[in-house]
Amino acid sequence: MAEVSPAGSGGAPVPSAPVDGMLRIRGGVGGLSFSFEELLAGASVLDGLVRDLAEVEAEAEGVRRALFPYQSDSYSSGSTAIVAVGEAARALGRVRTELERLCSEVRASHREYESAEARNTLLLRIGRTGPGYGPLWGLAGLPPPTVRDTVQDDFSLTTGMLALLLGLPAGAAAAGGPAGGVRAAIRGLTDAPGLHFLRPRPVRIAGRETRTEEADVSPAGLLLRAGAVGRNSGEIEVLRLGERGNRAWAVIIPGTQLDGQPQGTNPFDAAGIAEGLGFDSAETAAAIREALAEAGAEAGDQVAAVGYSQGGIHAMNLGRDRAFLADYELKFVLTAGSPVGAIEPGAGTSSLHLEHEQDWVPGADGLPNPDLLDRVTVTLTTPIPGHEWLEPGMGPGHALERYADGARDVAASQDPSLQASTAALAAVVGAGGTATVTRFSFRREALPPQRGTPVAPGPRRSTGEKPADPAQQPAA
Repeated sequence: MAEVSPAGSGGAPVPSAPVDGMLRIRGGVGGLSFSFEELLAGASVLDGLVRDLAEVEAEAEGVRRALFPYQSDSYSSGSTAIVAVGEAARALGRVRTELERLCSEVRASHREYESAEARNTLLLRIGRTGPGYGPLWGLAGLPPPTVRDTVQDDFSLTTGMLALLLGLPAGAAAAGGPAGGVRAAIRGLTDAPGLHFLRPRPVRIAGRETRTEEADVSPAGLLLRAGAVGRNSGEIEVLRLGERGNRAWAVIIPGTQLDGQPQGTNPFDAAGIAEGLGFDSAETAAAIREALAEAGAEAGDQVAAVGYSQGGIHAMNLGRDRAFLADYELKFVLTAGSPVGAIEPGAGTSSLHLEHEQDWVPGADGLPNPDLLDRVTVTLTTPIPGHEWLEPGMGPGHALERYADGARDVAASQDPSLQASTAALAAVVGAGGTATVTRFSFRREALPPQRGTPVAPGPRRSTGEKPADPAQQPAA
C-alpha cells in the first residue's frame, strides 16, 4: 500500500493502493509484497558479492605475504609488486565495505516499508471499526469504509453474518462460535440441531451435453459464461481449447442457486457455500475432476478454473485439492465476487480476483486476499445508480454484469500487475476460437429424512429452497 500526498500540499501521506481508472489493484508484479521480495532479493545478491569480494581480498593478502621471501632477490621490483598487491587488496576492501553499507541500507529500507505498511493497515482498520472514528477518518483525508471492508471486518470479529450468507435464521451461525474463523464456525453449524442439511454429501454427474462453438475466452467472456451456466440449476461447463499436444481446459462454475432442483440436491445451493468455505469443496471438486475426465482431459493437462460468487470458492479450492492436482495442472483461477481470502492454492497456480467495493460477499470470509506475486486482486470502484439498491438480490455491487464490465477494463489496463495476470490466463486458454463445450449436470445425494421425523410438505424458509419431492426421497 503506497503512501501518496500531493506535491506541495504539506499534508500527511495517506495509504493508497495503485489505481487505474476505476480499478484498485493489489498484488502481482506491482504489488508491495513483490516489491518487498525484490528488495530482499537485491540485498541477498549484495550479500553474495560481499562474500565473493571478501574471498578475493583474502587471496590478495595471501599473495602479498607470499611475495615477502622474494623481495631480497630484487628489492626494487619486489617491493613494487608487494605494494601493488597490497593496494589492490585495500581497494577491494573499500568496495566491499561500500557494498556492505549499501546492503545494510536496503534491508533498513525494507524494514521501514514494512513498518509503514503495517501502520497504514492498522489505521485503515481503526477507521473502519473503531467507535467514534468515523468523522475523524473523513477529516484526515482517508477513504471512507466500503461495504466490502465493513463486512470483512465484521466477519473477522464474529460469524453472526453467516446466517445471512447461508440463508439461515438470524443468529443461527452463533452455534459455530467465533473461534477458528468462518471455516470452524461452518463446521460447527453442520453439527447444530436442524442444520444437518449443510453437511457435505456426494455429488454425481447426472447428465451431459456436448457441442462445438466459438468461445470468447477473455476474462469478461469467461465470466459471462458463468452467468449463462448459472441459468440452469446444478450445471457446470467444461471447455476444451486447442488441439492435442497443445490442449487446455477451462472449467466454468456458477454462483449460488436456491431453486430449480429437488430440495438439497443442487450442489450450488446454500449448502454448497458451506461445503466450499467449511469443507474445501471436497465433494464438488471430485465431481469436477470426474467431469474433466469424461470430457477427455488427460493426466497433466493444463486447466483454468473460472467461478462467480460461490463458484469462485469451488474454483480456488481446486488449487489445494490433492486428488485434482495429481491429475491436472491448475494454472489459473479467475473469480468474481467470491470470498476466497482464506484459500491458498498450491504453487504454480496464478489467480485474478475481481471484487466491487460495494459488494459485501467477497468479505464474507473475514480475510483480505493475500498480496502475492501470482495473486492479483482488483477492487472495482464504479459508481452504482441509486435505483439499483432497491432491486432484490445480493445487492447491486454483486451483479455479474458489473463484474464483466470490470473484467473488460482489466483486459485493457496498462497496469503491470494486470498485464502479467491476463497474460498468464491467455497462456492457458489462448486467444479464443472454436472450442468443444460440454455442459455437465450435477446432483447432490438427496438428504434422507431423520428417522422418526415426517417429511415437511412446505418450503423451508430458512434456506430459500423449494420443497422436496417426496417421490425422490429415499426410504428411512
